[in-house]
Amino acid sequence: MVETIIIDIRLAIVFGTIIPKPAAKAPFLVKGWGIRREEQALIYKIPNHKKPEKPYEKGITVSEFEKAYQEIQRTGFFTRKWFDRTLSKCSQEGGCNFTTIGGIFQLLGIATYSKRGVYTILPQKS
Repeated sequence: MVETIIIDIRLAIVFGTIIPKPAAKAPFLVKGWGIRREEQALIYKIPNHKKPEKPYEKGITVSEFEKAYQEIQRTGFFTRKWFDRTLSKCSQEGGCNFTTIGGIFQLLGIATYSKRGVYTILPQKS
């Protein structure tokens, strides 16, 4: 059920959680919940290599997580190509939003990073 992905995220992904990234050299950290694109969103901090004391902030909205979750459940994959085409506003905010959604899915045991631009669904435990 789609709404449960948001409940799972709210329960498991808390302030300070490190988001797994395939190629990041510094940690991406969950800040909490806020507003992005006029909607509730999970906000996270990304490294600012010029001013490490002032990290940037980005966010993934509830509806973006829900659409990505529907896609991975429907096809078995969450791809960068689909992300760029379907969640274009999220994509325009930054490519790291793709790996953040994938990283959250990894933390929840939903998916694994299988190759560049692709997260693959994990078999669900009964």
